[in-house]
Amino acid sequence: MWSADDVVRASVRRQGEGLSVAQVADKGAEAERRERETRQQLNSPAVDRGPYDVDPEDLAEQWVARHAEWRRVAALMDGQGWSVYSTEQDVQGSTWARERDEQREGALARRAAWQRERQDARDELRAQVWLSADVSRRLRAITARTGLEPEQVLAQLADRVRIDDDGALTVDAFTPH
Repeated sequence: MWSADDVVRASVRRQGEGLSVAQVADKGAEAERRERETRQQLNSPAVDRGPYDVDPEDLAEQWVARHAEWRRVAALMDGQGWSVYSTEQDVQGSTWARERDEQREGALARRAAWQRERQDARDELRAQVWLSADVSRRLRAITARTGLEPEQVLAQLADRVRIDDDGALTVDAFTPH
């Protein structure tokens, strides 16, 4: 759902809160070193990785994004004259965080709607009914008078069915609409 940049921005905001200029510089230097190391791994011959090893391309992408974000934070602190990083004062970072939250809420809402739709689909019943010629003629006559489809009349009939204590089915008189 989120790009590597989104994940890294959220992580840097969490890790960066309250860090001094020197600590942010250290984080940036570490990210730069890790970026360089992962690039070297990508350029080296392929090594047989185990099933739980991280994809080196994904890891490299994450360190590139992390390095860029620490540089942005360091430049912001330098430009604003901050001695300590504050997520509340970081307007761009806060905007990105809000956008991520909105994106997440939208995705959760879409997922919930999709799940409701799937549940509704499981609760629906589609049936093919074979009627005798006499019953079929009567149903066609009813649909001709009401302007409804045969399925609609049968659905309204099924909506009104009651089961008595002895298991008998009954339907009170009604006019299809």
